[in-house]
Amino acid sequence: MVSRRIAVFFALSSLFFGGTFVAAKAGLAYFPPLLFVAFRFDIAAVVMLAYVGLTSSRSELLPRTRGDIGAILATGVLAIGLTNALLFVGQQYVTSAVASIMYSLNPIMTPVFAAFLLSDERLSARGAAGMGLGLLGVALVVSPDPANLLGGAVGKGILFAGAIAAALGAVLIRRADSDLSSTVRVAWGLPFAAALCHLLAWSGGESTAAITWSAEAALALGYVSIFAGVLAYIAYFGLIDTAGAIRANLIFYVVPVVSTLGGWALLDETIDAMAVVGFLTIFAGFAVLGSKSIDVRSLLPTVPADPPLADDESAVREEPRGYRSD
Repeated sequence: MVSRRIAVFFALSSLFFGGTFVAAKAGLAYFPPLLFVAFRFDIAAVVMLAYVGLTSSRSELLPRTRGDIGAILATGVLAIGLTNALLFVGQQYVTSAVASIMYSLNPIMTPVFAAFLLSDERLSARGAAGMGLGLLGVALVVSPDPANLLGGAVGKGILFAGAIAAALGAVLIRRADSDLSSTVRVAWGLPFAAALCHLLAWSGGESTAAITWSAEAALALGYVSIFAGVLAYIAYFGLIDTAGAIRANLIFYVVPVVSTLGGWALLDETIDAMAVVGFLTIFAGFAVLGSKSIDVRSLLPTVPADPPLADDESAVREEPRGYRSD
């Protein structure tokens, strides 16, 4: 039976992460994409560092090993920074529903990197089948039109690259084998994510002069910073600590549904039938990857074994034919 704590963490993680794509799409009408995500991480870093500073001891906060440093960099630069930079840029071209579907591919891509970078993990036959279903789902979601290759397909490709960055970051975090808690690691990683996104925004020629400040802009920035940038991380990592990583990753089944409904209700977005089929195919890939292998022999009828023999009976049965004891 699922505990109330797990149910609450699951619901909050799914809701906050799903709402990220809706708020990001709305905010892109007011912010250049890279500055938008950079400001998001500026605010989230301040709040998250204050949170862990109040809830963690000094020994729990300070990175002490090379693995701690590596995990912080993998978290900030790849799993959070580059991933979200690509997500916000790519979402300029697609709906929030499609963006969330593309991003939800990162659990399928993770075994690919794990097979090469983690000595204790290899891609099984079931994993390969699940990955293949997921990639087929991507093809159905993208469904590039040769007459419109510079349209939505480009955005979907950028979002796919974001999913790859997230998967690679997750594997490198595990490879680093840090002793820091996941929440502390995220708090240290957020300033690196913010710095990376500011650098990318500067390199791309984005300027604060292009920002249109309004109540809607502030609301979108506040949501992606506090709800999706802080509370979602706390709920998600709390879910991992309580229920385990496999059960926690089930939120990726729900996030696209939340994004689709939110985009439909708040942004008047629609999603075509082929994208729905693609999402269901990706879901099937997740199910194959997350399911336990079935032993066919357990489904066959079994013949009851003979009861164990007493020592004297065993001795009698072991006598060779033709032998007669006096």
